[in-house]
This record gives sequence, C-alpha cells and structure tokens, in this order.
Amino acid sequence: MSYTLLSSPLQGFTDFRFRNAFNNYFGGIDTFYSPYIRLNGKLVIKRAYERDILPENNIGLEVIPQIITNDADEFLFVANYVQQLGYKELNWNLGCPYPMVTKCGMGSGLINDAEKINQILNKIHSESDIIVSMKMRLGYENTEEILNVLPILDTYPLKNIAIHARIGKQLYKGGVHLDAFQKCIDLTKHKLYYNGDITSVAKFREMQQRFPTIDYWMIGRGLIADPFLPSMIKNNTTDYPENRLELFRAFHDTLYQGYGESLSGQTHLLLKMYHLWEYFSTTFNNPHKTLKKIKKAKNIKKYDLAIKEIFATERDLR
Repeated sequence: MSYTLLSSPLQGFTDFRFRNAFNNYFGGIDTFYSPYIRLNGKLVIKRAYERDILPENNIGLEVIPQIITNDADEFLFVANYVQQLGYKELNWNLGCPYPMVTKCGMGSGLINDAEKINQILNKIHSESDIIVSMKMRLGYENTEEILNVLPILDTYPLKNIAIHARIGKQLYKGGVHLDAFQKCIDLTKHKLYYNGDITSVAKFREMQQRFPTIDYWMIGRGLIADPFLPSMIKNNTTDYPENRLELFRAFHDTLYQGYGESLSGQTHLLLKMYHLWEYFSTTFNNPHKTLKKIKKAKNIKKYDLAIKEIFATERDLR
C-alpha cells in the first residue's frame, strides 16, 4: 500500500526556513503544513505570516497554509488572501492544545462547540470556493467531543480531517488514544489522516498495522527530533546514512545562519536554537549533557564552541 507523509505544523518551529532546509538535506515529506495564521480580530496579515507562505519562500515545496480562528469573517479574509497567493486549500486548526489558545475558544478548545463549527463551515462553503481541510484533536476534555462534531463535518465537502490522537488537556503528555481514533474511522465518511507519536520507523510500522486503511501519516515533533525519520520510513530502513553527522551539521548551520539573519539580536537567536535543541538533542548519544551545553551558552561565541564540542564528541562516540 502506498502512503503519503506530511509535516505537521508546529508553531515556532516549522516555518519556511526550517521547511526549506529540511527538504534540502533530508527529504521524505510530501506535503508541509505551515504554522497557523492568527488574526486576533484584526483583518490584517502580519508580516511574519506573509513571509512564511509567500510562494517565493517555498519554491519546490508543496505547502498548505493553516488558520486558527473561531470567526467566519476571519476565515473568509484569510481564505481570500491565500487564494490571491495561488493556494487552493486552507487548513483549519482545531488541534492546538495550548491554554492561551483554548481559553479563547480556538484550537482544541473549539471542538466541544459543534454548533459554532457548523456556522463557520456553512458560511465558508457558502461564500468561498476554497478547499477546506481540518486538523483536530479528539477533544479538549475527553475523546467523545469529536464524535459530536463528525456528523456535522460529514455534511461538508472537506478534503480531509487530520486527527492528532490526543485530547487538548494532555498537551503532548501521556499516550495517544488509538481506540478513540478507530471510532472516528468507523463514524465518518471523510478521509482521515493520522497524527501522533510517530517517533521511529518501528512506531510507524506499528501504526500502519493498527490502522491498515490509513494512507496519510502526519509527523510533528518526531520530525524535528529526528529529521532523518521521514526518509528512513520511505526507504523502509532503520539504518542512518554514513554521513549522518555531516548532514545534520549542515542542516543546523543553515538554520543557524538563516535565523541569525532574520532574528533581532543574539538573545532571540540563542533562544530559537535552544528550543530546537530541546528536540535535536534527543537523538544524540547523551541528550541531557548535549542540551545542558546548549543551555549554558549565554552568547554566540560560547554557543559556537558548544556546537563544535557536541559534534566532536558525537563523532568520537560513533
């Protein structure tokens, strides 16, 4: 059975610089979802959002823009905007688990309001010809919430529903709810994509066996922690390339340079790199020690020294 691999959007991580560098050095991802556009009641697209989805910043990539909103007029405004850039599809985020989003009734905090979801989708499909897809969790408080929404979603011509098999309250903690995801497969006519805890080739194979009808697989944190994972899945191997460290170093340096040019000041740059290393370090031989070195680097000079040391140590251990 053939399958498609997708990069799940992660705010603050999978922007166009990351997508381009990832695709250049590793590959394996068929479609990238951009981190969500959020308007906060003002019908204005921030420059950062605009830069992220400009076609010239995503050459050679298949990218689907995403919106997070609980307002139909915002949805229509962004739909019109992305269509002007040449995009045909807009993904609606009903998955974000963070309290600053959910307490505003957005992301996974909107899943329990089936009527509002219905009103928004009704207006979008009445007033726009944009293709709509969904990115959801199973609910915010419990896994039953999505079951009340699926019958409503079935009345609209959605392209697909990507489901992260957790509830919002979990954030990224605890396990995924596979039985609850199976219920969704059984109860909707829509095409479902699976998302959640694909962190290794073995885990992917396990999920394939568990859900044989699913042929679209979305990888989020696993892709940042191990950028080799999608290509290894595609090549059906658990072996890393012999030049693994060289490739990863080149990837790191490309990101470091790109963010150095775009972020204001070394504090922002170091914070950006530290957040990335929270994931990167997990595939190094000593994750705790590796991350500690990054955290202790309080200026660019010390960061550069820490990077040299980390890669030199890793090479010696291999």
